[in-house]
Amino acid sequence: MREAKKQPGIAEVAAAAGVSVTTVSHVLSGRRPVSAATRALVETVIKELGYRPNPSARGLRTQRSESIALIVPDLTNPFYTLVAAGLQDVLMESGYLLSITDAAQPGRALPEVVRHVLARRVDGIVLASYGATDDDIASIAETGTKLVRLGSRFRADFGDVVRADDVGGMHDVVDHLLARGYRRIGLVNGEYDAQPSQMRLEGYTRALREAGRTADPDLIHFGTFSRAGGAAGARRLFDSAHPPDAIVGGNDLIAVGVMDAARERGLAIPRDVAITGYDDIEAASLVTPALTTVHNPAREIGRTCARMLLDRLAGKYDDVAREVVLAHRLVIRESS
Repeated sequence: MREAKKQPGIAEVAAAAGVSVTTVSHVLSGRRPVSAATRALVETVIKELGYRPNPSARGLRTQRSESIALIVPDLTNPFYTLVAAGLQDVLMESGYLLSITDAAQPGRALPEVVRHVLARRVDGIVLASYGATDDDIASIAETGTKLVRLGSRFRADFGDVVRADDVGGMHDVVDHLLARGYRRIGLVNGEYDAQPSQMRLEGYTRALREAGRTADPDLIHFGTFSRAGGAAGARRLFDSAHPPDAIVGGNDLIAVGVMDAARERGLAIPRDVAITGYDDIEAASLVTPALTTVHNPAREIGRTCARMLLDRLAGKYDDVAREVVLAHRLVIRESS
């Protein structure tokens, strides 16, 4: 049996480059200045020797795990897949590993998930679980673990937030439907206590109010951010005494479920009922008819979360909590 080839260590790299172990360590970590010539020499030797840093050993020295956890409410939602891809775009370049875990609604599952994540001594958490309570946030803050919240309203004592303009996005899609002549516009939304639901409700009611209309409670349904939730909500609205001529979904999965319910009733889209979504996941352009929706920049949200975490971990930013709101974009397709 062939003997496994011994991997070179940091001492071998230092000897081959003619520099100290400390200098090699500074090149690897990027946390101390090293001249451009020395850095280039060390990086060349690392490549030639095939040296690969040992994350466990480095973690013992730095007291860091070099890992970031993303906690989401639904792993099956493609929006969070894109957020994760954006996080990984930035984190892998800095040597951080991303782990993803699902804290399914209702929020009672979240405290246990947070405990498990913190027990693994991650350096940072991106929390996309909108059922988080003050106690959940406090349990993270007490450990000193860096936190960025995703898609939530800003509270300075809850740490950094990255989100899209949910209010403005929903306002724009309702305004689009009004301009197309639709008058009884229903809303099938996600969980009532979810902050994205509340912000999208705010955008919906604001657009109607600016058009001189009042939101009809009979046309508003809260359920779950899922295809099944969308179908259930749409059936209730279609069975009402005065059904809507358009329905906005709280996300694209909901909107696909609304389409399912419309077809059950033999309704043509958009002739009999217009349907819109929110997020612009890939499925929005694949369904028939293609779905009018709001582009929620998921991948860029993930990248922004990663940059904010890395800034805090590197000590580049250690000031008050920040809120970053990214621009949305109305995408008009065939369903409206």
